[in-house]
Amino acid sequence: MNLPLLSNSKMRRSSLSRNHYFVIGLFLGLVLSFYVPQDIWELVQQEECPQEAAENSLIEKFGQEFEPHLNLINKPLAAKKTVKNVIRPRYYSSELGIREKIFIGVMTTQDNINTLATAINRTTAHLVNKIKFFINADNVKSNYKLKNIVGFTDTRENLRPFHVIKYIADNYLDDYDYFLIIQDNVYVDARKLNAMLYHMSITFDLYMGAKTEASNYGSYGANDQLPQQQRFMAAVAGENGAEPADGVAAGSNDEFRMLSDRNYCDLNAGILLSSSVIRKMRNNLDWCVRNGITNVHSINIGRCVKYSSNLPGCQEVFQGIRQRTYDLKSSVKLFKDLNLLTKDETFRNATTIYPVTTTDDFYRLHAYFSKYHLEIVQQNSAELELKSYRIANGSISNNILEIRWPLGVPLASAPETRHDIIMWHYLNRTHIFLPNAENNVEPLADIEAKDLEKILDITTQYAKHKFPNMQYEGIHSIYRRFDATRGMDYHVHLIMRETGRISALTQKSSQIKNFQIVKPLGHVEVVPSPYVTESTRIAILVPTFEHQLQEALQFINQYEQTCMHNQDNTFLLMIFMYRPDSESKGEMDPFKLIKTLALDLSSKYKTDGSRIAWVSIRLPAAFNEPSPAEDVMLNSLYGRDEILSIAVADLALPKIGLDSLVLMASNSISFKPDFLNRVRMNTIQGFQIYSPIGFMMYPCKLAEFCKECDTCDVSQSTGYFDKWNYDIISFYSRDYVQARKLVETSVPITRSDHDIEQLLTRADRSINHVLDMFVSSQLSVHILRGVEPNLRYGSAIRNLIDRRNYDDGIKAIPKCPLDTEDAAEAENPSSTKNSRRSEEATHKCIHMASRKQIGDAIIRYEDKSIIHK
Repeated sequence: MNLPLLSNSKMRRSSLSRNHYFVIGLFLGLVLSFYVPQDIWELVQQEECPQEAAENSLIEKFGQEFEPHLNLINKPLAAKKTVKNVIRPRYYSSELGIREKIFIGVMTTQDNINTLATAINRTTAHLVNKIKFFINADNVKSNYKLKNIVGFTDTRENLRPFHVIKYIADNYLDDYDYFLIIQDNVYVDARKLNAMLYHMSITFDLYMGAKTEASNYGSYGANDQLPQQQRFMAAVAGENGAEPADGVAAGSNDEFRMLSDRNYCDLNAGILLSSSVIRKMRNNLDWCVRNGITNVHSINIGRCVKYSSNLPGCQEVFQGIRQRTYDLKSSVKLFKDLNLLTKDETFRNATTIYPVTTTDDFYRLHAYFSKYHLEIVQQNSAELELKSYRIANGSISNNILEIRWPLGVPLASAPETRHDIIMWHYLNRTHIFLPNAENNVEPLADIEAKDLEKILDITTQYAKHKFPNMQYEGIHSIYRRFDATRGMDYHVHLIMRETGRISALTQKSSQIKNFQIVKPLGHVEVVPSPYVTESTRIAILVPTFEHQLQEALQFINQYEQTCMHNQDNTFLLMIFMYRPDSESKGEMDPFKLIKTLALDLSSKYKTDGSRIAWVSIRLPAAFNEPSPAEDVMLNSLYGRDEILSIAVADLALPKIGLDSLVLMASNSISFKPDFLNRVRMNTIQGFQIYSPIGFMMYPCKLAEFCKECDTCDVSQSTGYFDKWNYDIISFYSRDYVQARKLVETSVPITRSDHDIEQLLTRADRSINHVLDMFVSSQLSVHILRGVEPNLRYGSAIRNLIDRRNYDDGIKAIPKCPLDTEDAAEAENPSSTKNSRRSEEATHKCIHMASRKQIGDAIIRYEDKSIIHK
């Protein structure tokens, strides 16, 4: 009975104790809050952050504006090592150390340059990376056809190979992996040589060739009169690395042959050296020169290699690869024994063949080995094709194999956007439809028509072979597409009908058979070109007629801001085209304002070397009347007389010089400095001329199909690239003179103003401008045509719009003179002027707007007419 009472008392006692604890704790907290200082947290912070405490003490000592001072006593004020700026190479290959594979050096003579050396150049130069011909230049001639000739003034024969080694090491050591040194009577199978080198590692020293034989040499030097003992001592000294005694030379004795011929490569068969060996030979070239005591180059080179690289000797086999050579016997005559030699496996596998004594033998060997390699390529291609078809028998998905027709030709490029889709063009035998955004139909060019006829012939022959029971009746349709990564694709649909009695009874209709033809691109090669810079001075020729004064003034003002103000290396020559009855001096001179401006700018920029000059040309009587205003709708500044561009060049070039870079320009263009730099880089004397394709701006103010924007990027809404405008062309004067002489019989040279009449009445109408002249001359120079966004046309028609007055607010749009027939010409077609004016050319009219813009305008016009109704 007492237990429950006891438990209740304990619970009461424990609850009272907890209340006391709470009250006592609260009381102690209140007491401590009165006695603890308020900056206790600052003291704690100072203990935890000594750096801040130190800063606070400095502030208390020196104030808030304390600035630290550096102690520079006995310390350098500048860095001991200057920091060098890292110069990045121009090409990735230079920075990554990527080198070409093979360099061939040919040791020849002046007498063999036009014979044996030329034969080597024609059979080998296009198959290797670099080739040079080395001669002794004691009496150098300048009429050699070869350009890659190096002459040495030191004519000592024993030092000749060391001059070659030094020249190679100084100029081409870091550009090529291997160097082959041969004489001018060695034929090199360059294809086999390249294939062999691509299986070798360049990390090892290489001294490769055919070992010499003692019987090949009857005498090793010019000092054979020395006693045998001295010659033997000289040979031993040379082999042991010591220098020979004074007056001691090598001779033709057995001991010398045993020491010298052992493990030396024979130069008659060609010596192949790696770049590492050439580098070591250059470092020890002094020793090699002192010990080159014999006129036998094989021994001199072998000694130098052995001393420099510590190689044991000539390597006939390297990394399991053997360089095979073939020694033609003196009794062998290639013109009758070549068929027998081709049965010899050693001959077929030879990399070098020697000695070849005539140029005809070089060409015979090259023809045989070219055919030999072609047969190997065709055989390998056939084997690969069979393997591909065996694999693609259905057991493996074609999506994995990616086998496409034809084999070896890449697929058409996949378009990234809808604007990159390559369109198919419909065509027939004579015309192509919708070839571009400006024209609906165009006649096929001659080369395109010939190509199409060849395609149709091949297709019809294949159709007869594929379907022998069907007869070809005609062409249904032809489609063509050009892909720059694949080639030209054709889809030809032929109409064919079955033959035989059954087909005649059933009278089945004709069937359409579809054939796909592909003309793949050939091997793309980079055309090597001479090195040019962007510092060449440009002579700019700007012809100007009397009705183009405003355009000429605008061009000169632009030329001042673009070229003269920026000190660009240019020279402007204005060509003033006077009519027969115009004054050329005084106040009545139509070009007086331009001449005054030219003199003022020339004096203003005299210190910079920039100036503007002019040349006056008097036109013949056919130009007595003013040029029609409608001629501004033609894309050429010459209107319908583009032949005058040749007359301008003939009369102006004598004022400039033969070595000048000439840019024939137009006064209705605008350009940027980048355009002039491209002219300098793309125009190469004796190699290439440049004809840029400028961007023609639409006359937006005239038809109001678009909005004018001179600073906007090129686009379909602002203009188009006018590939039919040939006013702008750059060339070197010497190239023009050479080409001009070749076409003088067709187009007489204009030596004075009176000769212009001969150009207008010429019989040959195929040459109409300077570019035609270069093409017809067939001069051995490249012609580069490319779009140029920084060259723009269109200022002439804009000036016409600003000058013209409009009646009743209606804009009179000028019409292109080539689109309308002149009644006067129809009545009197025999006159000189009318016959000259009637020379119409296609694509010469300036486009008013794009086809899309015109279509939108027509739709808007029709909508308005519907609303009015």
